[in-house]
Amino acid sequence: MHVGMAAIFQNPGNAAGVSDHSVYQDDLALSLMAEGLGYESVWGVEHHFTDYTMTPDVTQFLSYVGGRCQKVKLGTMVVVLPWNDPIRVAEKISMLDAMTDGRAIFGIGRGLGRVEFEGFRVDMNESRERFVESAEMVLTGLEKGYCEYDGKYIKQPRARIRPEPYRSFRNRTYAAAISPESSRIMARLGIGILVIPQKDWAEHAAELAEYNKIFRELHGAAAPRPYIGAWVACDKDAGKAEEMARKYISRYWESVVKHYEMFGDHFQNTKGYEYYKRLPEAISEVGIDGMAEFFMGLQVWGTPEMCFEKIKDIHAKTDCCGFTGVFSYAGMPHVMARGNMELFAREVMPELRNLGHSPVFDLEEDGVPAFAAAGA
Repeated sequence: MHVGMAAIFQNPGNAAGVSDHSVYQDDLALSLMAEGLGYESVWGVEHHFTDYTMTPDVTQFLSYVGGRCQKVKLGTMVVVLPWNDPIRVAEKISMLDAMTDGRAIFGIGRGLGRVEFEGFRVDMNESRERFVESAEMVLTGLEKGYCEYDGKYIKQPRARIRPEPYRSFRNRTYAAAISPESSRIMARLGIGILVIPQKDWAEHAAELAEYNKIFRELHGAAAPRPYIGAWVACDKDAGKAEEMARKYISRYWESVVKHYEMFGDHFQNTKGYEYYKRLPEAISEVGIDGMAEFFMGLQVWGTPEMCFEKIKDIHAKTDCCGFTGVFSYAGMPHVMARGNMELFAREVMPELRNLGHSPVFDLEEDGVPAFAAAGA
């Protein structure tokens, strides 16, 4: 199994008086440690305007990591297409790939935070259509070497991507999909699923099965195996690991509720977000603490043996090709986050290798982009 780490640069309420600058220095240090510890990829997450996640340009962050490290793959988890000019996305991803000798993994999504849509002056009701149009243009452009699109929202005259795409992005493009409707869209687009756990793993497994079925019907081939991300709290002492999880994973969940305004009523009248209409009611039924407990149960925490068994169970349910852990979050002290990440690398990662390694992320020495073969 491919194993990576993600840096999310979170500073909820400027925890304990910590500055954003300090958060950046600490999480950058963890990111640069990843390669030496054996992690195969480093991922960044795009968010804006709040302390929830402070990575407004994920490709800029990954360019820094790619320049300082020699081997790790560089994953976007995710670039939110409705907030970005799609041709700029194509250029940035192609540039990142060229600078790092083909190490980019391209993750995309459509966004959920109202504060971010409003900040970019984009109507949230248009997000699904904008996402589909942008994804079609960018994915096609990265294969052909130029972007051209005439849609309802995206009007792009033909323009070359320079630097030219180094090699095909097929089988290294993923999308975050929470709702069943999104999974069907990703199957049609022919891209893999990036699972960020927010529902019972059995439910995720059922939706992945439906996605796999639709993908095979549309493309006549098996879908890419899914990629999993989760929050990790690992300690040799089971009690200390649980204490870490209860404090920091729960606090992270509270930041999710705040950033996405999950108690708000805006999902009731927002097109394309029908899946989220029951959120306020669901949270009210069990309370914030109950939802935090549920969320914590989806994540990976405990002793190294417990963490491995949890991921092994997720692997059995989803047939995932890789796992990315978030080790620093919710104001966790840097020393604790570093110990969390190092222990996982030392005692969990070797066991995960035995679950099988996917060739999806392996570099192709002679990989040729589709547009080059076509002489575009």
